[in-house]
Formats: sequence, structure tokens, C-alpha cells
Amino acid sequence: MKKLTIALVLTAAFAGLVSCEKSRSKAERLLENYAEVTVPAPDLSGITDNGKEVLNLYRFAADAADAIYWEQNFGPKSSMESLENDAERQFAFVNYGPWDRIDNQPFITGYAAKPSGANFYPADMTDEEFNALEDPAKYSPYTLIRRNPAGALEVVWYHDAFAPEVKKMADLLRAAADITIKSSVREYLLKKADALLSDNYYESERAWLEMTDSKMDLVIGPNETIDDDRYGIKASYGAYVLLKNLERTESLAALCKRLPDLQASLPGNADYHAFVPGAESNIFSCDVLYYGGYTNAGYKVIAINFPYDTRVQEELGTRTILFDNIIREKFNRTVFPAGMLLLEGDDRSHLDANAFYWDIVYREVAKGLGVKETVNGKGTVIEALGNEALTLEKAKSNVLGTYLLMQDVDAHKVDALIMKPDVIATFVANVIRSTRFGFGDATGRANLIIYNYLTEQGAIFRKASGKYALDYAKTETAVQSLAEIILQMQATGDLAAATTFVQKYAVVPSAIKADIVNLELEKIPVDIRLKYER
Repeated sequence: MKKLTIALVLTAAFAGLVSCEKSRSKAERLLENYAEVTVPAPDLSGITDNGKEVLNLYRFAADAADAIYWEQNFGPKSSMESLENDAERQFAFVNYGPWDRIDNQPFITGYAAKPSGANFYPADMTDEEFNALEDPAKYSPYTLIRRNPAGALEVVWYHDAFAPEVKKMADLLRAAADITIKSSVREYLLKKADALLSDNYYESERAWLEMTDSKMDLVIGPNETIDDDRYGIKASYGAYVLLKNLERTESLAALCKRLPDLQASLPGNADYHAFVPGAESNIFSCDVLYYGGYTNAGYKVIAINFPYDTRVQEELGTRTILFDNIIREKFNRTVFPAGMLLLEGDDRSHLDANAFYWDIVYREVAKGLGVKETVNGKGTVIEALGNEALTLEKAKSNVLGTYLLMQDVDAHKVDALIMKPDVIATFVANVIRSTRFGFGDATGRANLIIYNYLTEQGAIFRKASGKYALDYAKTETAVQSLAEIILQMQATGDLAAATTFVQKYAVVPSAIKADIVNLELEKIPVDIRLKYER
């Protein structure tokens, strides 16, 4: 009876919400889901005049990547800039097109649902046509599929398809290389310029990892395949302009030395995580000065772990970069208020900003751990699992990072005053609020998998009040078992099992629908959007 009462209350609340919102456009309502945050002008007191000029060039290069991303995701930015409705225009800038990235549905009349392959493939291309195309470059992350004048499919390399903007990026990086006084920075920028013009990124990724003595960083190029929902192949252009927090970076260095030990401590069959990460992995703490391209679309990334090239990962390792200023804004504006609304009183007391920060640290570290190649000759995990690979990798990183953090908290190896219940409660609050990213996004699907699995295991459950209570012991066990399941699917390259698993768990249950209504009624943002102080 109590459950029925809760359902009726939520139904009534939803009806009231719909009634109140009828007077506003869809774009106006959706725009409110993104809290506007001002990124203050950075403190460049420790940066030389040369360095300041390099930063300016980095930002111009990021704008060039941004222009390419418009074409990859949608088409000409000008058609969105000319929208008369201010809310529609602003929300189009958030989403880089007329589709809400949460559900890939249009918020502007005249557009159908977003194509699953974005603008990487012809909209009318069939799977049979793609499979029949004999050019092996069709599988490259750095090619488009287009129709030639005769209507047949052809492969076009990014550096040809986006030649003017790619050349602009390369020229800007070479100009920055001429100015910088850091030899490692010069080496990276020159190799990155060459890579952009050739779509061969191996040498530039090595040079990036070897560039450790700069106070600034530029991560630029086609990296993430998150927008290719059709095959999970094509990479989107994006850029981060970053300023390093030297003191905090130093405090994170000890974790890098422990990567082999962390890899050895992963749960499950040791054969499923025999990969040995390179010895030159590092972790940087940075503030984001500027986002461009896919990095600026929809929800804001708060940390990265690159490169994705498994050869470089094995030879040198990976670099984890924490975006301190964005992590802080995300926790304060989304995670904490969502947790305070949705969790029971005792569990709310464990919501902790430090726990959130360190969970992100370990989540990003976990991206470089696990397995990269299947153990049975099916190639890389990405090749074997195809379009399910990214969703499962994001779910794996989330639960594996939390698992590792809990182990280190127990062993008193974390440089923060946090307890295991803080880690668990903050992790769960973040998972629930992140399900709002929806089924249309790999991050949303990954968090739905985690939420539904935790619920199935009795780790989280609703009380009569409609709020969540946590069973901390069951949550810890469920996090470990879910990590083991995903590591096994990745190691064996079991596409059938992966597809079945995603179909079962990456669904939006009625409880989450009710949570979304609750969060919207309280006007708790889904995420943030940025404006920059000059």
C-alpha cells in the first residue's frame, strides 16, 4: 500500500510538472538542466610571456577542433546560430546540434531522431553496404564513409575530409612549438601537428606521455568514439586546454608507482588481467581552461586517461588527468544535492567531496588497467566487443575504480580523511544522478548497468519514504562481482554475452524515471555548461 501511495504521489507530481511546464518551450526546460558555471580567468603569474602566447595558440587550435566536431556530429554550425529562439540556439550549442544528447531526440521541430552513426556515415547506408565495402580503412577511427558521385561507398581520411581546419590546427601547433622554451613541449607539438596531417598518432602519443615538465597541457585530436553509436569505431575531434596544479600533481605521483600492484590486485581470474601497464604512467592534477569539440558537448568530462593506443599503453603507460575545477563544480552542483535528495538520512551523512575526488582518480586509473587484448585470439577488446565495448569499459572503470579505492582506504593508502562508507555512498549517489544521461549515451548506459545490478543484488533499495538506503557490505560485494563479470567478457571477447548483458541491465526502470521527476521538481541540474571569463 505504501509503494502504491508513493507511485501515486510521483504520478501526481509528474502531472503537475507537465502542467506547469506547458507554457515554456522544450528547449527552455531542457536548458535549465545545465547549470551555467563561469570558468574564471586563470592565474598565470607563474607562466612566462612565451607560455601565455602558447596558451593563446592552444585555444585557437581547440576552436579549430570545435569546428570539425560540428561537422562530425551534425553539420554546419551556421544553421544553429541562425535560430531565432534564444533557448533553442543556446541548447543547440550545448548539444552541438538539434538533438538532446540524453535521448538523441530532437528539441527543434523539423528534425528526426539523431542518426546512430552521427555524420560519420551516409544516413541511408545499410549494414550490408558497409560490410561489402572492401577498403580496410573503413575500420579506422580516423575515416569517414561517404558516397562517391556514382553513389557507391568510399572511405575518406579525416585529414582530407577536414583539410582546412586540420591544416589550421597543425599550423597553430607548429607556431606554438616555435615559441615554447620547453624542448619536450616542442617535440610533442611538432609530432602532434604531423599526426593531425597524417592520421597516424602513435609517435605523438608517445611524445605526449614523455612531456612531463610543462605547466600547461593540450590534449587535442580525434580520441573518443562515444558519438558513433552505430559501430563504435569513429573518433570525434575534441580539445582540452589545461593548467597543471603542481603541488597536487606531486601528491598523486606515488599512485603511479603502484600501477603494477593495482593490476595484480584486480578481482577474478588472473588470466583476465595479465596486461602489464607501462612504467611511465603518470597522473596530473589540472584546471580546465577551455573545452573544444566533443569535450564540450553535453555533460562535461571531469577526468581523462589517455592514450587509447594499446601499443603505447604497454610500452610507456597512460596519463590520467584530473580536472580539479570541474570535479569541484560537479560535486557541489549535481552529486551532493542529488544525494541529499535521494538517499536516506544516515547515508546522506557519508556524501563527501574528497571521496568523490578520489573515486574519480581511481576510476581513471582503472581505465589503464584490466585487459586490452583478448586472451583467445579475438584481437583487441574494442575489436571483439564492437559497439558494446565503450559502454562496458565505462562500467568497468567505474566499478573497478571504486573497488580499488575501497581496498586502498582499508589499507590506509589514500591521502585523504575518508572512510569506506563515504566512498560507497558518494559512488552510489553519483551513479544514480548519472543515469540521467540516459540510454542514448555510453556513460548513461554504463551507469544504468551499475544501478540495475546493484539493485538486483540488494545493495541499494527503496524505503517506504521513497528514498534509497544502502547495504554497505552488499554494495562492496556487488561492485567486485560486477567488475569480475565485465573483465571476463572483455578478456574473452564474448560479444554475444556482452550484448545480452547490456540489453538486460542498460534499461531505464520505473524507479529511475521517478527519480528523474523528483530531481527535476527540485531543479537539480543534470550537469553544467560553461562560460569563460576573459
